[in-house]
Amino acid sequence: MTPVFWNDILEIVKSEDANSEVEFKSTGIRIFGNKENNLCSKAYQLLAKDFSLPPVKIHLHKIIPIGAGLGGGSSDAAFTLSILNSLFKLNISDEQLENYASQLGSDCPFFLRNKTLFAYEKGDKFENVKTSGKEYTVVLIKPKVHVNTTEAYSWIKPVKRKSSLKDLIHQPIETWKETIFNDFENPVFEKYPAIKNIKARLYKLGALYASMSGSGSTVFGIFNDEKHLDTYFRSCTIYQGKITI
Repeated sequence: MTPVFWNDILEIVKSEDANSEVEFKSTGIRIFGNKENNLCSKAYQLLAKDFSLPPVKIHLHKIIPIGAGLGGGSSDAAFTLSILNSLFKLNISDEQLENYASQLGSDCPFFLRNKTLFAYEKGDKFENVKTSGKEYTVVLIKPKVHVNTTEAYSWIKPVKRKSSLKDLIHQPIETWKETIFNDFENPVFEKYPAIKNIKARLYKLGALYASMSGSGSTVFGIFNDEKHLDTYFRSCTIYQGKITI
């Protein structure tokens, strides 16, 4: 797992009314569901069980697409924990903070470390990974298709690989196409051919490696240099940035 700098904007301030409830407001991409069920609100309530927290105002400006396989909501939850810890000087250790984060979601602890890591078990245990330090361009393509995460997990049939991913990622990136696979792709591509087509097009446009991110629906391509692909994916949301592998 590795972070990219496609960011939401999160602001937390202490409420002026000491008797008020926690206020959660979101702008940007519309977030459906009850406000109290948002992961930012849940992160506050989780810490409030163990610490005497004053009421706060949380404003989340949502930019990372929802249901994209990018961990956007999980990153918001993780940074809510981190901000509250800092803002109110709770002195929660990094290990304790990760324990809280894991209660909110399996991939939440990753965003507290926010660096390239090998994740295992439920994605909440980590090993450091040495990278070559070489910089590439990464392009993320998010189609309008939404993949339901629960459904995607019900389709998957895990396969034990002969080679460890920890070893494979140290091989030249040009070899990854033949050795590194996302097991979610086969069932998701069968149900949503548009996502499969995005991956194929990224390779045609010169990607060294392309894959669906998590359970989808975002597909990423890694390139040697900058790309301007807007004209090829007009109906999609696109992010481009740098990544070190």
